[in-house]
Amino acid sequence: MTSQLELTKVSAGYGETVVLEDISFSLKQGERIGLLGRNGAGKTTLLATIMGLTRLISGEIRHDGRDISKIATYLRARAGIGLVPQTRDIFPSLTVTENLRSAEWDKPDPKTISFVYELFPRLKERARNFGNQLSGGEQQMLAIARTLITKPRFLMLDEPLEGLAPQVREEVMAAISRLVVETNVGCILVEQHVDVVLDFSDRVLILERGAVSYSGSAAELKQDAALLDRTIGLQKINAPA
Repeated sequence: MTSQLELTKVSAGYGETVVLEDISFSLKQGERIGLLGRNGAGKTTLLATIMGLTRLISGEIRHDGRDISKIATYLRARAGIGLVPQTRDIFPSLTVTENLRSAEWDKPDPKTISFVYELFPRLKERARNFGNQLSGGEQQMLAIARTLITKPRFLMLDEPLEGLAPQVREEVMAAISRLVVETNVGCILVEQHVDVVLDFSDRVLILERGAVSYSGSAAELKQDAALLDRTIGLQKINAPA
């Protein structure tokens, strides 16, 4: 049975501040959703809301038909929802191996560790290095790998390419694409590189001031330069290969 994550008329924010309004969409395992929008549009807040890190004002978040709107963040993670935050949040004073072990809540799974090291060979090479001894790209790989240790059915990535050199960006995106195919994880990708999002995604949501202004096919959005310019401020994107 294919697992599904569903948001229905979700409004959320921080304290008295409302950031998201009336957000509705669903994501099935194996699907790829790209989340676009200008800075401050609510992209990070949307991912945080799914993880239970904001104040839910109204609406529902359902996982396989079960309302998870009010359950704790760690229970959402155990239910199969994983978030790789923009801040990465690895432990600088722990080794790569120890960082990965920190995500385990059950017995170690050698198959998962093996898969993580296949995706990111650099991490295997630097397994004994501390977090603060890794390059920015390696820290991002570790942040993704640590989330994969929890065996998510849904993976949310908040600007995983930020600050990375072009070659490293390609390496990270290749690994993300491979893990979606090989693990059938449903993925939400937030990224400033619009061409990367459009190439990766099946569907795209564009947020404007905390509301969805576009929801549809990534292939169709590629052809709509006027919409991209209006909602994101881009006059040109890389042409599809």
